[in-house]
Amino acid sequence: MFTVKCAVTQCQHNLSFQIILIKVRSTLSLTCHPAEYLIGSECCPRCLPGSRVKTHCNEYRSTSCLPCVDGTYTDKASGLEQCTSCTSCSSGSGLKVKRSCTGTSDTVCEPLQGFYCIYSVGDDCETAQRHSSCGPGQYISKHGTASTDTECSDCRAGTFSDGTSPSCQPHTQ
Repeated sequence: MFTVKCAVTQCQHNLSFQIILIKVRSTLSLTCHPAEYLIGSECCPRCLPGSRVKTHCNEYRSTSCLPCVDGTYTDKASGLEQCTSCTSCSSGSGLKVKRSCTGTSDTVCEPLQGFYCIYSVGDDCETAQRHSSCGPGQYISKHGTASTDTECSDCRAGTFSDGTSPSCQPHTQ
């Protein structure tokens, strides 16, 4: 504790100034609990995964939340006013749905048959490419998978392949 010696009117002004300074300082350095988010000068409870904020909290009421509508999701507790749109797996890009979008998780894509994934995040394939084709005089030495391209090897002298076979055939005379 400390003591202040001042005239009554001077003390009232100093005290008012100190209270305002404390209020400004506490607002500037406001840090919310991890289960809360900051909106204005309030720390509001986050909405659970699978929901979004309908109305932010204030000094009189808590945050109100709504579930995400079909085609949208939130995968963690948040103060978001909108859910995130689900990813689409475009067959034109060589992708298909591995796991459908839910209110709490995004769609997970995988390559279509005949394609392999060239860019993934976790188990979600984001970019796929058609397997390479072997050319005449080559054979398929390793078939492509969902994660690797087809490997081709050249036929030895005296053998041939049209590029669609896993082996070369001898030339007939």
